[in-house]
Amino acid sequence: MNPLHGALRISATGDRPPAHAWACYTEPRRWQAWAPQIREVDYPHEVVVPGTSGRVTGVGGVIAVFRVEAVDHEARTWAWSVRSGPLRVRLEHGIEQRGAGSLAWADVHALWPVVLGYAPVARWALGRLVRPA
Repeated sequence: MNPLHGALRISATGDRPPAHAWACYTEPRRWQAWAPQIREVDYPHEVVVPGTSGRVTGVGGVIAVFRVEAVDHEARTWAWSVRSGPLRVRLEHGIEQRGAGSLAWADVHALWPVVLGYAPVARWALGRLVRPA
């Protein structure tokens, strides 16, 4: 086990109904609307599909390639691996019902500096995901 590698759960709650938040989470064409770190998505499907790959372009033109590992529409969870140069991150995502709204979460697995650096951005994006525009 690598002591420099870690994991952190990041979450946010909001009034967006779970079905709508789930659609925003799993439809790559919608990612730019709630994830301010994403500028462009190149993905061949409307909804994330296990075993498929794509590419996101982030702030400053940073390009990351990704592979969708798992999707469970009934449980509203999905996971993917993202790579940009030597940096690798595995993310597990979920949407849960909270009253009339949603709790969105992301488990971030990577080197600790990457996890801690990404956490504030992820928290901001998750907050935008669960709050209606």
